[in-house]
Amino acid sequence: MDGSSLWILFLFIFIIVPQMKQQMIKWRRINALRNCEKRRGTRIITLIHRQESMGFWGMFSRNYINIEDSEEVLRAIRLTSDDTPIDLIVHTPGGLLLAAEQIARALKRHPAKVTVVVPHYAMSGGTLIALAADEILMDPHAVLGPVDPQIGKYPAASILKAVEQKSPDELDDETLILADISRKAIRQTRDLVFELISDRLGDEKGTEIASVLTDGRWTHDYPITPYEATSLGLPVVFNEQDSFCNMMSLYPQSGAERPSVQYIRDPYPGRPSASGKN
Repeated sequence: MDGSSLWILFLFIFIIVPQMKQQMIKWRRINALRNCEKRRGTRIITLIHRQESMGFWGMFSRNYINIEDSEEVLRAIRLTSDDTPIDLIVHTPGGLLLAAEQIARALKRHPAKVTVVVPHYAMSGGTLIALAADEILMDPHAVLGPVDPQIGKYPAASILKAVEQKSPDELDDETLILADISRKAIRQTRDLVFELISDRLGDEKGTEIASVLTDGRWTHDYPITPYEATSLGLPVVFNEQDSFCNMMSLYPQSGAERPSVQYIRDPYPGRPSASGKN
């Protein structure tokens, strides 16, 4: 095999094949969305952040909620008629507060029913988006999270607690500035949560939930289960029947050729024949 043939083979294996695989996944996702929309009679939008292989050498990118996401979601909402319900599938660790706030407010203003679907987790900004929904459809083991503001690498509430332990003459200007920003961030986020939920849950309950989710009583990655979210008063509905059109299977997590989790990908309708739990 001459050098030009080797180069063509290299080009095909390392560049064209990955691009073809990505395009096939995109087609499968579009088909799944169309079929699911027909079944549910809704507009389905996905906000799914995975670590996905992309482009040359299969290099990956780790995604979070950003301005590009909010632009696309807002565009999809504008293309949806007022009488068409929206299902937004959210799978995200969070991201930029401004982008999450834009999405949440746009969903809040949509006249028809809005359902946020949480298959696994919607943390931080993902929870903020979920708060704008008329219904939060969660798998039994899915989780939400607190929306307490983070200032740099520290929680705003923790900055304020640290400042409270010091006398004013012990604090430098930078710390005082961080404390001022923290107070503003907590107040602004609390007001936003209240705005999103108070008309459905009432002022008293809205104030309570806004405080719980923003006052820093938990770490920022604390998992709020569907049961705890229900006890707080959030409009959670348990998704016990299906995997919501199996959409998450079309967003595989990129990784090594030897995955850490393996199983036979068939449903088991009954108890396996081997002995197990009694």
